[in-house]
Amino acid sequence: MAFLSLMDAARRLDPDGEIDTIAELLSQANEFFQDMTWAESNLDTGHKSTVRTGLPSGTWRVAYAGVPYARSTTAQVVDTLGFLAAYSQLDKRVAELGGKVAQIRLTEDSAFLEGMSQQMATTFWYGNAATTPSQFTGFSPRYNTISTANATNAQNTINAGGTASSNASLWMVGWGDLTNFGIYPKGTKAGLVFEDRGDIVPGYDVSNNPFPAYTSYFEWNAGLVTKDWRFAVRIANIDTTTAAVGLFGTTPPDLFLLMSKAVIRFPTLTKRASGIIETDAPDEPAPGINPAFYCNRTVRESLDIQAIRDKNVLLRPTEYAGQPVVEFRGIPIRVVDALLTTESTLS
Repeated sequence: MAFLSLMDAARRLDPDGEIDTIAELLSQANEFFQDMTWAESNLDTGHKSTVRTGLPSGTWRVAYAGVPYARSTTAQVVDTLGFLAAYSQLDKRVAELGGKVAQIRLTEDSAFLEGMSQQMATTFWYGNAATTPSQFTGFSPRYNTISTANATNAQNTINAGGTASSNASLWMVGWGDLTNFGIYPKGTKAGLVFEDRGDIVPGYDVSNNPFPAYTSYFEWNAGLVTKDWRFAVRIANIDTTTAAVGLFGTTPPDLFLLMSKAVIRFPTLTKRASGIIETDAPDEPAPGINPAFYCNRTVRESLDIQAIRDKNVLLRPTEYAGQPVVEFRGIPIRVVDALLTTESTLS
């Protein structure tokens, strides 16, 4: 058990006995949350999607020869949900130190909010229900090879050439109801749920003896659906070291060339981004996607350096909803600290 001690609480008071402002040295930027589309799951424990897996191609017919019946084929995929939860408990004696109950609880509860947000962000990119059944599966295990012999969606995993275990990935994701979206259980709320349980729920020590405690409960039920794998692209194996093939070496990977390759992988996009604005699927509704690039700070720094060096006119600052945004071919580039610089090489 890990509880906030009297010494911990005292450290949060300034010399005047007020709650001091805590420097959030462990905070992160995970900007993809603002782009995500969310939907209620259609199953109690996950979401079932139907995807087309095969098309009838027709038969070249000659006189007096028949044509066999044919059909398309579909498959159903179930994406699971993960259940992230936590309790925060403060002994009443600790919480009432200095008479600042609400303030001292807030300093502790805000840490839970930040920590669970970071855990959820990490899971959206690296979670793997196959190895950790309590999690849901994120993007990386779904796009985990550059070999089309191993997976069809390897067409959308682009190799940046790194060969060590100090790699990063740069992602392009098209969010939408028909492409990629987050899910939450039927009949529940989306996002992180907070409950103030007051001091009704007792705490228990190591000997299972109760003590009065203020209790907060946090819960976040979520999952990821990639209904159409064509609307996500992973630029993998970006070497983040300073070696010759690294980002800052003499021959770094051309990130803008790789991003141009990523843009053209989407079946449809805006005229400004790719020029491909429609497909020949007669019954396919307009995807209505919200595309964005995602990378960590190391890759973002390298993008800026390469843009300055090469005078790349496709990278430009703009504004969206009153906030400054950097775009490539009209697609925003977001910083996600949950994305690692220690990824193994994909093959």
